[in-house]
Amino acid sequence: MTDMHAPTMLPPAQQRRGALVMLIITFLMWTGFFMVIPLISIRYVDGLGWSAGAVGLVLAIRQLTQQGLTVFGGALADRFGAKELIVVGMLIRAISFSALAIATTYPFLMVSAILAAVGGALFDSPSSAAMVALTRPEERHRYFAVLGVVRGLGMSLGPLAGAALLRVDFALVALAAGGCFFVASGMTFLLLPPVQVATERTELLAGILMALRDRRFMAFNVLLMGYWFMWVQLTISLPLAARALAGTADAVSWLYALNAGMSIVLQYPIVRLAERWLRPIPLLMLGIVLMALGLGSIALVSTIEELLASVSVFSLGALLAAPGQQTVAADLANPAALGSYFGVNALALALGGSVGNYAGGALYSFGSDIGIPALPWLVCLAVGIGSAVGLAALDRNLVRQIRLEVRG
Repeated sequence: MTDMHAPTMLPPAQQRRGALVMLIITFLMWTGFFMVIPLISIRYVDGLGWSAGAVGLVLAIRQLTQQGLTVFGGALADRFGAKELIVVGMLIRAISFSALAIATTYPFLMVSAILAAVGGALFDSPSSAAMVALTRPEERHRYFAVLGVVRGLGMSLGPLAGAALLRVDFALVALAAGGCFFVASGMTFLLLPPVQVATERTELLAGILMALRDRRFMAFNVLLMGYWFMWVQLTISLPLAARALAGTADAVSWLYALNAGMSIVLQYPIVRLAERWLRPIPLLMLGIVLMALGLGSIALVSTIEELLASVSVFSLGALLAAPGQQTVAADLANPAALGSYFGVNALALALGGSVGNYAGGALYSFGSDIGIPALPWLVCLAVGIGSAVGLAALDRNLVRQIRLEVRG
């Protein structure tokens, strides 16, 4: 794997401050995102009577658009630096989420989702590249574990706040979510140092082409699609299942509180423990298998308590997999074009996440219509196991290459 060194030339004190700022704005972004996105299916399916497939399509297009355009956001970060792109992207996201307050037609919802995707495309890979640039290789895995705790806090508080505001009006949910991104944008502008995320300035498409031609990196991205297919079920099929079993929209916040609470309490200590015995790819594989088993077991549940038990297995896998996939991506990326590599890495989320969003909603509806409610969960199980098997093959090849390089 590539020996990663931070390309930024910032003094150590500024690097530490920048790394801390990234944790704070990540908390705000995840709080805002999970304040509104999980409630979209509740708002438009249960509240306005739209089909789950139609809402899933909106979420899928947002996912595909954001992560597809993120490739260019990463390339721009390589050329111009990460800070400005993060600021502008979060401002656009703030506007788009606030617009959901008055989105009562399908075209308006779709436009708001696409605008949110454009904002995310500008800050997504620049944020990931900035975190790598601001941390040393030996501390990166632990930083990503702390990042998981921060995301867990946002994922926990966001749905709780969203569910509370939903009792008053969905418009308040949308405006509060937009406000989180507005505050994060201001903090980035004022406090984040000017991070350079590439060791050399290249033409706009040169870094993208470098990543696309990197066979090991692209093989990893293809296999990572299965991870994202399962992960996005948090925003579509799992909220619908929780609502159906519990009979109340509050169950969505229970689901997220469990998932996030496990991340907050367990993410850092369990990753520290696991990394003593497992390298990043095997750790990622273990996490993906647990995610698949958690989702697959939902085919057998009949109560909200049983659903939450399945979600706990899924969440345990997710908290193991998240830092693993970020560390592997950082290790495989070429430091000459970090932004471009993380932009291309986002294609895994673009394709896997968009297919997962659409399939999650469509299979949930289709399975109910034909009397096979287990259908979406069995598909998730198959996708996850297939992804883990592929990663095992990739890991063997990488280990073999490293041994050959050492002997040579």
